[in-house]
Amino acid sequence: MLIPISAEWRRMKRLNKYLAESGVGSRRECDRLIAGGSVKINGKVALLGAMVHDNDHVTVNDKRVGDRQKLCYVLLHKPKGYVTTVKDDLGRKTVMDLIHLNARIYPVGRLDYDTEGLLILTNDGDLANRLTHPRNEINKTYIARISGILTESERSLLERGVLVDGVKTAPARVRIIEQDRHRTRCEVTIHEGRNHQVKRMFEAVGKEVEFLKRVAIGDLRLGGLKRGDYRFLTDIEVEYLKTL
Repeated sequence: MLIPISAEWRRMKRLNKYLAESGVGSRRECDRLIAGGSVKINGKVALLGAMVHDNDHVTVNDKRVGDRQKLCYVLLHKPKGYVTTVKDDLGRKTVMDLIHLNARIYPVGRLDYDTEGLLILTNDGDLANRLTHPRNEINKTYIARISGILTESERSLLERGVLVDGVKTAPARVRIIEQDRHRTRCEVTIHEGRNHQVKRMFEAVGKEVEFLKRVAIGDLRLGGLKRGDYRFLTDIEVEYLKTL
C-alpha cells in the first residue's frame, strides 16, 4: 500500500544539502560538522541523515544558518605564497585575502603554498563536491618546470603510473613543451588529487619540480588572468562544470 507524501514533507530537505546550499561547505564537509555534533536543529544536536524544513532554526557552532545565499562562482589566479584555506592557524596569507566580495565563498580543493594557478571559489556546496569527489575523475592540467632532462622512458613511465607511498598513480598525460640541458618544461594532466601529487610523481623518476602552475580544470582554462586577480565565472562555464 502506497502512503501519500504530504506537502509538508516535500518541502523538507536533507540537512547536509540544506547546509551546503546555505554556503556552509560541501556536503562532505557538512556531514563532518554534523557527525562532530556542531549542528543543531531547533536547539537539539542533529544526526546524520536528518531532515530539515525552511522554518527550522539551524545552527552551526551555535551560529544561525541564515537564508540561502545567492550562489557565487569565482575563478582566481592563485599566486605562490598563499595557503588555500579560509583561515590559517599559523598566520600565513590565505587566498581569501585576495578576494574582496561580500559573498561567503570558500576554495574548492587545494593548491600547495608554492603552487600557483587556477582555483575556483564558491558557496555552491554541490558543485564543490562534484569537482573534488574522486569518483568523478575530473582532469586537472598543470605546467611544470623540472630540473634536468626528462627522458622519453621517464615520460612514458609517468604516463603509465609511478609508486607514491606504495600506491601506483593513475594513468596521466605528460607532454614535453621544451627542454635544454638544465631543465624541462612540460604539461601534465591528472585526475587524482593526492597531496603534492605532481611533485611526488616527478620525484619518483628522480626529478625535482622547480615551478608548478595549474592552468585548467577540465576544459575551463586560466587564460590571461594575472596573478592575484579573479573574475566571476560565466553561466556557460558554471553549467559546464556541473556536467563534469
